[in-house]
Amino acid sequence: MLHRKNFNSLEHLVNDEILIIKGPVDSNELETFNFDSELSSFRPAPQQKLALVEIAQLPEGRIIVALKDNLVVGYVTYLYPDPLERWYEGQNERLIELGAIEVIPNYRNSAVGKKLLEVSFMDEVMEEYIIFTTEYYWHWDLKGTGLNLWEYRKAMEKMMNSVGLTWMATDDPEICSHPANCLMVRIGSKVDRDSIEKFDKVRFQGRFMY
Repeated sequence: MLHRKNFNSLEHLVNDEILIIKGPVDSNELETFNFDSELSSFRPAPQQKLALVEIAQLPEGRIIVALKDNLVVGYVTYLYPDPLERWYEGQNERLIELGAIEVIPNYRNSAVGKKLLEVSFMDEVMEEYIIFTTEYYWHWDLKGTGLNLWEYRKAMEKMMNSVGLTWMATDDPEICSHPANCLMVRIGSKVDRDSIEKFDKVRFQGRFMY
């Protein structure tokens, strides 16, 4: 099933600079952009650019970017779960993972992440999907933000809540390994009951319940 893509954009003023938040952008357009060197939370910026281009080439892949002129200073990705992960089980066509969201340090605390999510959910097709994200504290930039573990968790939750992603329980062992980790989910208004039940069976498998 192809994941329909309706392009949206908005302007966001940060410190007298106008950023353009737009997407989903296709792989050809992504290749024309430069990536800020500080987009390196997951891998060096040049490799991260290649990874995003590959995601954009997937039928369901969606990339939303924050641009300063032709420079990408933030992005968020959406794609089907990795086949090696628990969330792929059941091969739920209505389940899409918010895989990564990253903003360079100079534009943090300026609602850029929130705007990336806002543009993502301007597309009504998102109502047809369950969007989830797995949050692990070891991925969080506590040093760069100056926040402690729980302050970061609270800020992350507030940002996700702004577009309707909320905490959901799970018995996933990796998430359960630390109380700061969490599963956040948004169930679109047009998602069918069967798809929700498939997701619930993946959330709770009973394998690690004592």
